[in-house]
Amino acid sequence: MASSVRRAVGFAVVGTFVLAVPFIAASNVSFSASWFNSIVPAIDPAGMTAIVISLPFLFGTVVSLVTSNGPLFDLFAFPADYEEGRLFGLANFCLAAGGLAAFSLQIELSLTIFVASVLLVVYGNLGEKLARRRTDDPLVAVVAFLCVSWCSAIVGQWVTLSMLDNPLIPAKLLFLAITGGLFAALLRSVLPDRDDPIIILSVTFALWILNGIVPAISTSYVLIALAVTIAFGYLSYALETASITGMLSGVVIAFVTIVLGGFEWFAVLIAFFGGGGLVTKFRYETKRDRGLAQDNEGARGGGNVIANSLVALLAVLGNATAEFIGLSPSVFVLAFAGAVATAMSDTLSSEIGGLYGPPRLITTLKPVAPGTDGGVTLQGFFAGIAGAGVIALLSIGLFDSVTIAGSLIVVAAGTIGMLVDSLLGATIEGAALGNMGVNFLATLSGGLSALGLTLLGGVVVL
Repeated sequence: MASSVRRAVGFAVVGTFVLAVPFIAASNVSFSASWFNSIVPAIDPAGMTAIVISLPFLFGTVVSLVTSNGPLFDLFAFPADYEEGRLFGLANFCLAAGGLAAFSLQIELSLTIFVASVLLVVYGNLGEKLARRRTDDPLVAVVAFLCVSWCSAIVGQWVTLSMLDNPLIPAKLLFLAITGGLFAALLRSVLPDRDDPIIILSVTFALWILNGIVPAISTSYVLIALAVTIAFGYLSYALETASITGMLSGVVIAFVTIVLGGFEWFAVLIAFFGGGGLVTKFRYETKRDRGLAQDNEGARGGGNVIANSLVALLAVLGNATAEFIGLSPSVFVLAFAGAVATAMSDTLSSEIGGLYGPPRLITTLKPVAPGTDGGVTLQGFFAGIAGAGVIALLSIGLFDSVTIAGSLIVVAAGTIGMLVDSLLGATIEGAALGNMGVNFLATLSGGLSALGLTLLGGVVVL
């Protein structure tokens, strides 16, 4: 069985062939010869170019599926491939790369993004495997993945843009490389090695979306944003308020928030990340004795961070596209604040309210055991309102568009979201939804409540 490093080298070599795609596209290969059109009249030149570009990857897929032993098999085989007798990992990789290569021409998916996504994954994997040969520290492995993936994505974009004679915008190139590397590292931390195609597809389409909404920024601004988010991310990991996946989730969300929104958006978000993390650690032993403590010694994982922050991130993306879709940016500011207020309110209500009791089920007000989904306490309720108030105060201080009326809406939205979380916990959590799903729906309700109250109150106009 080949070592993980040798296998990573093999995939890096195969992945490097994506640079042939912009080379072929830049060569303006023509398939308009009359003899060719007489053979395949139904395929236009652009479609034929897409087919030719994807052929090497399709060939790699076929070779992978017919190889069951020998040096090639030993080089690329994952443990599961040995059980199945075929190189399904390599086959899926080649199929995904070939499909993206064709789509990159047919649906105007940037070739630059396609190349960068493939390279940052395969070379990031190689950097991680090399690091793991020297240390078992997962943080070192993540740093190695990020550094190598960022360098490969930058080089891949630069080479592709040069081949296509397209203008190079350093800040945008850097932002896409960093975001892609962070997102890939997050997915890499939770998915098996053989799922690289999923990572490549996810990173490609995420960067495709971001590519169209990146504002006019400077390279120094991107680097400052990266330094700030990495510092806060490392602090959360060092204080054990976040796991590796939780740290990566927070860093990528915070980084995108700073670049697309600004530091005022980040300040509101980090208030929840920091405050929520610290209150989780508050009297942790008491909560553990009562069966209420977060797993992993209170370190929040990636699922928890994403469930509580995804709606806020969508509001950031909405704000970045407000000019294009004809909506007022203030709408997204208040939806963002409402979602974050919900996350803060729910966290404080559960972490502080859990120290008191007995809790009562929100649907019947009957006493229930501590830790029961949907159980609430008066102390937790007021702690939740206070948490929403903190976000409201930050919002009115940081955003010109948030007035006193807007701050009251934020408090109301956070409180509504907190109550929705408890109602969902008492009714469908465990049967139809897990805790992460409930958190997401709660923050969604908080964001939508802020939006609805804003429009009903005439605070802003769409």
